[in-house]
Amino acid sequence: MKVEQIYTGCLAEAAYYIESNGEAAVIDPLRDTKAYVERAKKEGVDIKYVFETHFHADFVSGHIDLSNATGATIVFGPTAKPAYTAYVAKDGEEFQLGNVKIKTIHTPGHTMESTCFLLIDENGKETAIFTGDTLFIGDVGRPDLAQHVISDLTEEKLAGHLYDSLRTKIIPLANDIIVYPGHGAGSACGKKMSKETTDTLGNQKLFNYALNLNLTKEQFIKEILTGLVPPPAYFPQNVLMNIQGYKSLEDIMQRGSQALTPAAFEAAANETEALILDVREAQTFAKGFIPNAINIGLDGQFASWVGTLIPDLKQPILLVAEAGKEEETITRLARVGYDNCIGYLQGGMAAWQAAGLELDSVTSIFAQTFSDLFTENPSLTVFDVRKKSEYDAEHVVGIENLPLDFLNDHMAQIPSDKTCYIHCAGGYRSMIAISILKARGFDNLVDVAGGFAALKNAGKLPLTEYICPSTLL
Repeated sequence: MKVEQIYTGCLAEAAYYIESNGEAAVIDPLRDTKAYVERAKKEGVDIKYVFETHFHADFVSGHIDLSNATGATIVFGPTAKPAYTAYVAKDGEEFQLGNVKIKTIHTPGHTMESTCFLLIDENGKETAIFTGDTLFIGDVGRPDLAQHVISDLTEEKLAGHLYDSLRTKIIPLANDIIVYPGHGAGSACGKKMSKETTDTLGNQKLFNYALNLNLTKEQFIKEILTGLVPPPAYFPQNVLMNIQGYKSLEDIMQRGSQALTPAAFEAAANETEALILDVREAQTFAKGFIPNAINIGLDGQFASWVGTLIPDLKQPILLVAEAGKEEETITRLARVGYDNCIGYLQGGMAAWQAAGLELDSVTSIFAQTFSDLFTENPSLTVFDVRKKSEYDAEHVVGIENLPLDFLNDHMAQIPSDKTCYIHCAGGYRSMIAISILKARGFDNLVDVAGGFAALKNAGKLPLTEYICPSTLL
């Protein structure tokens, strides 16, 4: 028996590959399924099942494409109602996989169909549990997402279901069982997940607040709902894609991989009103980019920021990327449902410049320079675009918080007649914010390179007293 966690840092998402005696199963696969198929082919095994722990909100699962490619049966837990061929299992139902078994444990709470899958080894011992978004390391799945798809499923109702699921289905299991969750730190599906991506269930019973048996249901509901912020806007749309089905990734890749000359790229931008998405590193972008382009770099949590800041999944997108990064970008867009990439700039920005086409740039200054300016003039307009939880934990005294997550909703707070200085934690998000603001007509914007980390290291500006955050959302 083999169990492999396949972790994708961009989405803080874990898929799982289980193999026993010539048969394999994949749990919660990403949309780009080629790696799973090639892995099975190389090892000479058949992918028999694709287990889905729930209808995911933060990414489009690869279950349909993987089933079509391999003939594997898609398995959901009780109450799931997919619009395509799939097997809806009963609570407690077992599936034979080679010499091992996988048992369905229905655990409603994160969503009503949420299900964990318990791995029983060749000797009949319960050895591991794949918990999806029901149980994370240090946390549990937030119970406020399903109501954005089904209005009468309030967060309080779902939190109550989750309380019951944890206490009747998870806590009674043996302490030595390995917990394999669906996400780790950085995911918006929970509010304070650990950076660790596996643990024993016994250890979680000791240290995970949600498994504290001393909590009443009312206390649990209050605890789990405290610190939640509105989820990214793309979450309900991804849920519907996972329920209703989607286009094959192969078709999306073929359309998006059209190489466009600078002239053709410019014409396509004008004719289609496509969003120009520049995925280069922030400081590289700052030195020269196509006017109105939005910078969301591949080197950060690319997919989740795309989903948070581009409201329409059907938005036509034109790409600017470093050579050789185009296919990766299209794939990572499709992982969160952005299927309408219509081409990329052939030859990148070098070709654009060689064609003599218009360029824009961003002024970026060092933290030391900004510290001196702000010390001399504390009335400067400065925005910290980190999450509220980061800002509340520690920030520069006198600087206002304008979280990037909600930038689209708070444009009116930003003066267009003053120079605005923008910083985040390290420089990734500040450039995203500046690029969005410039595309909306704001011109007097300055990036503070290195962000809060560099400002703190410079040691010239007063900081608020550090407070350990109760949430990472």
